[in-house]
Amino acid sequence: ERGLQLLELGGSVEEDCILIARCFEATRQRCCRLEQDGRRAHEQLARVEAERAALEVKLKHARNQVEVEMKKRHRAEAELEKQQRKLQLVLELLMREPWGSEALSREQCSVLSALAGRRLGAALAPGRRSSAVDESCQSLLSHSDISYDRTEDDVVRS
Repeated sequence: ERGLQLLELGGSVEEDCILIARCFEATRQRCCRLEQDGRRAHEQLARVEAERAALEVKLKHARNQVEVEMKKRHRAEAELEKQQRKLQLVLELLMREPWGSEALSREQCSVLSALAGRRLGAALAPGRRSSAVDESCQSLLSHSDISYDRTEDDVVRS
């Protein structure tokens, strides 16, 4: 546009050519700067994409690890309940059998009955979790609060 304006002014041909050449040079330099900016933007995009891919891999590994740990926890809780049931049965057997109460002192019997009545009864309640986990992690999210919704991962990339 500036070149066309210069031609319309009607100055000398040499001056007009010099002005047009300067305009072309300014335009060329601006194009070079834009090309450099474009290359830098593409390089930055490539770095960010590589970082995003690395973070996605870490996220996948973390999700898998959480899944593994949850399975371990469920197995451990099931084993704990199984062992508590066995202990409860042994304690009940000791308390009911005449030879059990004769073999145990009164103090041992009272401790066993208190243990059988209080701690094991509460621990065997359905859905009950380990009290050590409950007490120490009350401020943390429980595993049931963790969302495994992967809709964010399915975003179409352009």
